[in-house]
Amino acid sequence: MPETKTEVVSKSESAQSRWPVVLALLAVGGLNAILPEELSPGPGWLLLAITAVLAVLTILAHRTGRLGMNEILSHILLSAVTIGLIASLVLLIHGLLTKTESPQMLLRGAIALWVSNVLVFASWYWRLDAGGPNQRDLRGAHTEGAFLFPQMMIPGRHPKRWTPGFVDYLFLAFNTSTAFSPTDVPVLSGWAKLMMMVQASISLATVALIAARAVNIL
Repeated sequence: MPETKTEVVSKSESAQSRWPVVLALLAVGGLNAILPEELSPGPGWLLLAITAVLAVLTILAHRTGRLGMNEILSHILLSAVTIGLIASLVLLIHGLLTKTESPQMLLRGAIALWVSNVLVFASWYWRLDAGGPNQRDLRGAHTEGAFLFPQMMIPGRHPKRWTPGFVDYLFLAFNTSTAFSPTDVPVLSGWAKLMMMVQASISLATVALIAARAVNIL
């Protein structure tokens, strides 16, 4: 019924804010916009424009209670920024191997892509874990999912309606890119393990291979 849908959306908004994710994805688009032209798969402003438009549509779908449309648009948005990230990484590696780009450009591109990698995969974890934020908000307490957060292992000490927010997934993604492991958050799901392997591989390529090589050339 309409009244129930309104009530669910209101509860969802109070339980988990979407703005940190929106800002993170806009930051990814902004980082792509400032990449050197040789390291961008298209016009620098294109990914930022796509991200902004899809983010607005996603927010509108959520606020009007169209949760199914919200899920679809969110997946399209995340797929777009992921494709942009991988395409830029390929161009960065090509520039390193062919030595057509300056060391300063390679280093700047590697830093931008490393930060983008953390933000993109944090957004993916937030979107996919335990059915996504909409399902987590409906359930209230977060008792199961792809990741075993410390709050889930301390019965009676965490809030009754605790559910992971974007910062929890951002911390997880940051650890994966720096330590190449989830550190204090065990991974339980197969899809999450595969995604973390991809994220760690991208981080390894940008930090250990490209950035280190660029510094050595300086």
